[in-house]
Amino acid sequence: MKIIDAQVHIWSSGTPSGRHRPVSVFTAEELLPEMDAASVDAAVIHPPLGWDPHANEMAVAAARRYPDRFAVLGQFPPERPESRSLIDGWRQLPGMKGLRFSLTLPEQKDWHVDGTMDWLWPAAERAGLPVALMAWRFLPVLRAIAERHPGLRLIIDHCGLVRPAQDEAAFANLDELLSLAALPNVAVKVTGAPHYSTAPYPFRNIHDPLHRIYDAFGPHRFFWGTDITRMPCSYRQCVTLFTEELPWLSGPELELVMGRALCAWIGWDYPFDR
Repeated sequence: MKIIDAQVHIWSSGTPSGRHRPVSVFTAEELLPEMDAASVDAAVIHPPLGWDPHANEMAVAAARRYPDRFAVLGQFPPERPESRSLIDGWRQLPGMKGLRFSLTLPEQKDWHVDGTMDWLWPAAERAGLPVALMAWRFLPVLRAIAERHPGLRLIIDHCGLVRPAQDEAAFANLDELLSLAALPNVAVKVTGAPHYSTAPYPFRNIHDPLHRIYDAFGPHRFFWGTDITRMPCSYRQCVTLFTEELPWLSGPELELVMGRALCAWIGWDYPFDR
């Protein structure tokens, strides 16, 4: 079974945010041995422009050097008028499969409602670009976007969980998240799951809510991943949490969750049979 991580970061400068590793540089060449040790075949890079303004270029360069190991959900400044001309040729960049915006910086936190990103949704829909969002703060707004643009493939980051919280508090908006499964153009990245538990591996207190999310969205819209540079456990444990510890996930459905479904959603023609 091929295993593809739905979210990793690499960067060349800056101070990482939150609980990410406090190092000023983390390269593809440093990440690849960690992936190999965990039996992770490939990964989707999310450039952390919040702390490294050159992260997008770094991600594209990594995808160019290692086309069978990396794809990219990239980013540009949506508030700048000149960014609008990038949409149509965005997928021509090496490894580029779509867009991802975390909207975590103070100046970004209202972009989804103040008009800054209004142009982006129809443009991405026309261009066939999937868009990933750290949308736990604004799930109702994401619903409205998905309903207005049914051809726009949206991905909710980190299970849509309450970002600063852990254990039961992290799942405070679970019912709201589950209701979005009725929209066929909305998927969930189950990235960073171990971070949301204070229990030891295998983090049993989050198994049931993960099962509920899986049951709602199904294996074609439920994507495994790590955000490994802020995980409280090993890379291998991030893998085995899903491949060995969840009895309700096995067979062809497990293969979908661990990479095939993600690649189909973002249009990555990954060589699964090679």
